[in-house]
Amino acid sequence: MNTATIIGRAGQDAEIKYFESGKVKTTFSLAVGRWDSKTKAEVTDWYNIEVWDKQAEFAGEYIKKGRQVVVDGRISISKWTDQTGEERERFLVIANQVRLLGSKKDAEG
Repeated sequence: MNTATIIGRAGQDAEIKYFESGKVKTTFSLAVGRWDSKTKAEVTDWYNIEVWDKQAEFAGEYIKKGRQVVVDGRISISKWTDQTGEERERFLVIANQVRLLGSKKDAEG
């Protein structure tokens, strides 16, 4: 089963896009800190998040840079060959639920 739950801080304000079909998509990045035992230091992993429809409107309105967020969804991997012939991969989390953490004060400041 392909499921992911990620807790982190938004890297930028969410960007919302409305399509002629009526669909809504919101994108943002999420920074997640973890301990790296090799370097003995905290490192940050970045995840690209994509949210659709009702959850997208919520995310677009409330997710601001620095806000702590929980994302439940699935991981999507796109593979393609670029113009130089090099194979590329893009990892993306497709969210089915987005929740805000922290206090209202966190959202304002």
